[in-house]
Amino acid sequence: MATHEATVEGVGVGVSDEGERGNPVVLLHARDEILPIFVSPDQAQSMQHALDGTPFERPLTHDLFVDMVAEFGAAIDRVRIDDLADGTFYAKIDTEQYQGSERTDMVFDARPSDGIALALRVDCPILVSDEVLDAAGRDPDELGFADEEREPGPGAGSGPGFGTGDEPDVLGGEDDPDVLGGEDDDPDVLGSEDDDDPDVLGGDDPF
Repeated sequence: MATHEATVEGVGVGVSDEGERGNPVVLLHARDEILPIFVSPDQAQSMQHALDGTPFERPLTHDLFVDMVAEFGAAIDRVRIDDLADGTFYAKIDTEQYQGSERTDMVFDARPSDGIALALRVDCPILVSDEVLDAAGRDPDELGFADEEREPGPGAGSGPGFGTGDEPDVLGGEDDPDVLGGEDDDPDVLGSEDDDDPDVLGGDDPF
């Protein structure tokens, strides 16, 4: 199974034709495509804290997990987003642990949102399979990305800004606010009524 290393372009919010906000979405860039994955508000906030490098007096959940892994003499090697079934993304976290000179490799099933939040903290690769990109990858222009010369909007990390309207952290913009909704009323679904499978991007897991 071929994989491609992904970068996190940012965390945004989908909007409907009526301007109503949908669920948060994290955007991955891989194979010259954008992979949107809808996540819970808590997961989106955790990713944004990692992107911003926000310090906290007490560790958040993902920070605590990273600290515990390190304390046990282990490390996170990579995160793989390798399956998409019934509108749900699946991921695995590859880890290694050394006891003396002996190395043990371990693989954990995970929600992509958890994997991404951890990868942002330990700076490990995020890999996406061809199968997932074939099913859910989107052209950047389809999602309302601005030119790369534009200043990134809030929540956009180091990538290009979201949208073209007054709210750069919202996918879409004044001219085309429905880029995440298509022709139907569900702002959480990518595509339109004409797509063969408009709801393949339902989310990474039940919240």
